[in-house]
Amino acid sequence: MKLVKSLANLGYGSRKQVALMFREGRVTDAAGEVLYADDTPAWDDVRVDGEPLDPPPGLLLMLHKPVGYTCSTKDRGRLVYDLLPPRYALRSPTLSTVGRLDRETSGLLLLTDDGQLLHRIISPKSKLPKVYEATLAEPLRGDEAAIFASGTLMLESEKTPLLPAELEVISPTQARLTLHEGRYHQVRRMFAAVGNHVAALHRSEVGGLSLGDLPEGEWRSLDEAERTRLFAAPL
Repeated sequence: MKLVKSLANLGYGSRKQVALMFREGRVTDAAGEVLYADDTPAWDDVRVDGEPLDPPPGLLLMLHKPVGYTCSTKDRGRLVYDLLPPRYALRSPTLSTVGRLDRETSGLLLLTDDGQLLHRIISPKSKLPKVYEATLAEPLRGDEAAIFASGTLMLESEKTPLLPAELEVISPTQARLTLHEGRYHQVRRMFAAVGNHVAALHRSEVGGLSLGDLPEGEWRSLDEAERTRLFAAPL
């Protein structure tokens, strides 16, 4: 693929705008030598305004989503895409969230422009574990772990019971819940089904990945080892 098209697909501008960047000498190699539109350098050797080129298509990144942000490109208010470089919203293929966290839920959110990878992660067949830290409005009554693990809990308006989930009690009003599926507002609805209310919710892990020390509101691209670890978590 020509370098002009590659940069346009990464959201640096239209092809016309990218062509102008070449004429202005803004596209160089790592040594600072000006590149031309018909050059074929290695991806890692390209610089735009002195900065390394964004990752190529096939991007998978991790974002520490704060409360108050929506996983959408169209909703009003603050969007998770506002936390990324503006050009990331213009990438082709499109950069999409892998599933969603609601506005009031914080934590680990994955984004990718790889459609096959996205569907592999969210497929019910994957059963990737997702770990949530929940702060509850009322103290736990003691039977929640058994109910969630039973595989018989039915949520309102659902036609099939939930898969077994593991509940770890941290304190009377704090719990860690591991799910192996992803239904709409599942954690909140599960606690509602046992007479409680989630006051705060945070997702700390997906598959074999955790946020680690990634600060809230920050993001980073995942490497091949981390992609492998994503699917390496035991079911």
